[in-house]
Amino acid sequence: AVCYDIGAGTGSVAVEMGRQIRRQCGSGQVYAIEKEEEALNLIEANGRRFLGDWKGFCVVEGEAPEALEGLEPPTHAFIGGSSGRFREIVDWLVKASPQVRIAASAVTLETAGEILACMQSYGFKEARMMQVGAAEVQAAGSVHMLRGGNPVFLAVMQGVDEDLEDIEWQDL
Repeated sequence: AVCYDIGAGTGSVAVEMGRQIRRQCGSGQVYAIEKEEEALNLIEANGRRFLGDWKGFCVVEGEAPEALEGLEPPTHAFIGGSSGRFREIVDWLVKASPQVRIAASAVTLETAGEILACMQSYGFKEARMMQVGAAEVQAAGSVHMLRGGNPVFLAVMQGVDEDLEDIEWQDL
């Protein structure tokens, strides 16, 4: 497996990707792509803490999709942050590897809309999206109430036709 964590933040997804690769097959590569300098140090620290000196974990500084150039083609990608460039990132991923399995998260309706637009325009063979939420129980006098957190959209998509030239882009 060659896994990308795009907009890696703290590196939690990238670290878990690495743990799964090591547990299941032992060989593979994880690239944690992040543009924020402060986050890069945190990703490296978390990688060392949970993966030790495993050579399959690589932190890449930069913004996707440009930072993806020169990396091995992905088998899997998680888009946790796209800085408004979701379609460009998906375009790069499917051109690099048409059967890449892409997972994405969104906390805004705009990003959720971008994900849905990509699902429709690329015609993925598998495309699913769900919204999940969590709530914390807090005491309110003698009763307990749920205090909702922000809902999150989660999506997975995979399997475009090998010939990307034939895709008819649709404006929504």
